[in-house]
Amino acid sequence: MVGNSILNISIFALFVLVTLAIVIRVSKQNTTAADYYAGGRAFSGRQNGIAIAGDYLSAASFLGIAGAIAINGYDGFLYSIGFLVAWLVALLLVAELLRNTGRFTMADVLSFRLRQRPVRTAAAVNTLAVSAFYLLAQMAGAGGLVALLLGITDRTGQSIVIAVVGALMIVYVLIGGMKGTTWVQIIKAALLILGAGIMTLWIGVKYGFNMSSLFDAATAKAGSDNILFGGLQYKNKIDFISLSIAIVLGTAGLPHVLMRFYTVPTAKEARRSVVWAIWLIGIFYLFTLVLGYGAAALVGADVIKKAPGGQNSAAPLLAYHLGGEILLGVISAVAFATILAVVAGLTITASASFAHDVYANVIKRGAVGPDDEVKVARRTAVVIGILAIIGGIFANGQNIAFLVALAFAVAASANLPTILYSLFWKNFTTRGALWSMYGGLISALLLIIFSPTVSGAATSMFPSANFAWFPLNNPGIITIPLSFFLGWLGSVTTKEHNAAKYAEMEVRSLTGAGAEKAIVH
Repeated sequence: MVGNSILNISIFALFVLVTLAIVIRVSKQNTTAADYYAGGRAFSGRQNGIAIAGDYLSAASFLGIAGAIAINGYDGFLYSIGFLVAWLVALLLVAELLRNTGRFTMADVLSFRLRQRPVRTAAAVNTLAVSAFYLLAQMAGAGGLVALLLGITDRTGQSIVIAVVGALMIVYVLIGGMKGTTWVQIIKAALLILGAGIMTLWIGVKYGFNMSSLFDAATAKAGSDNILFGGLQYKNKIDFISLSIAIVLGTAGLPHVLMRFYTVPTAKEARRSVVWAIWLIGIFYLFTLVLGYGAAALVGADVIKKAPGGQNSAAPLLAYHLGGEILLGVISAVAFATILAVVAGLTITASASFAHDVYANVIKRGAVGPDDEVKVARRTAVVIGILAIIGGIFANGQNIAFLVALAFAVAASANLPTILYSLFWKNFTTRGALWSMYGGLISALLLIIFSPTVSGAATSMFPSANFAWFPLNNPGIITIPLSFFLGWLGSVTTKEHNAAKYAEMEVRSLTGAGAEKAIVH
């Protein structure tokens, strides 16, 4: 155990109480489906940009990347670069157009000019799959963090803590909806960036604000200068390229990030949201470089690897080294806040997708009231929360930055090609959408299952088993081009072009005209 467990729990409990009070207060304003799903479209670009940063800067960003840099140096920092560059793709290709065309979920866009029921079903399946991978990462982060802070090293104790985090997540979503979740994310983003900034300044003071001195100290502690160069983690260049492609293209296909664009009133505010998010995310990822090498220099890779939580313990251990029990308690509470805010965002996205796309538009064919739809969304949130708890228990101990990279691979394979084709290709058809979405999802899942990520290596999820035949850890280099190809092939082998509907979608995506109206046809 590191630090004072009572202090750690007290600071975390204070955060939970404050955010719950805010969630309960804003929940009184939830009177319509738009309030529950999209926060009533009442958030400004700045507020939404901060919330996007809170949604995007997950436990992987704080715990996983700091640990990856501390252990693997330059290779770990490539996560930061990839996650930041990915936002430029989201800004340039999808943010404004998606907000203008959709209403509540990604499927609103994908099914706009195609057959509603099959496309909405496929989009909902993909949303649930991506959310599941992301939730695994956050839950794994919760288990590792608690193991470090409370000295709970047995799996049973860590499983109980993961269950507590899942229960809190369900409460946030059930009570607050998107409004409550957004405010939790805004608070969490401010705390996370402030906490990381304080630690970065602290390290800067220690080394005279000289990065060369920091790098020299990290090299001396590691006993080798390999930490400054690539190759410690990615010995296979193709594997590295595959990971990079998945990260850079994955953001534009993440349902919980895309859903945030529906919470602003205009396209201008959507653009403003992304600009704010890019600045905040960029600043934070610069902090991770200092935090990672600071942990390598002051704590050391050997200590980090042996600590409960492994790589994910680098940032808390660094906080303890810098400021003792109090800073550790604050940073740990921030990490918990990070996990809670992100899992709440994922849960509301997944539950909204099932309720709005599958229940309301596929099962009930649009003949359902908004109140009943929201009730189904709340029930779905409970089911997703329970499944996330079970999955998190199995994923406990895995590097969360890597688990998130797998979520990005699934998002880029299953969602992005269909989003781009829907927005920019007039001859795109329902068959193309279904082949692309299901083909991308199934191929990504199969290659992940039969990769060294799951079995066949000491770092695998099941190290004692070996059924891996796919050599790469991340399937993006295969599955993303395959999904684009399947979308094209499915479209050229069938004819379904609706000139009027495509023209309407083009006008709406560029101007935002009619974005408030229900999309039923």
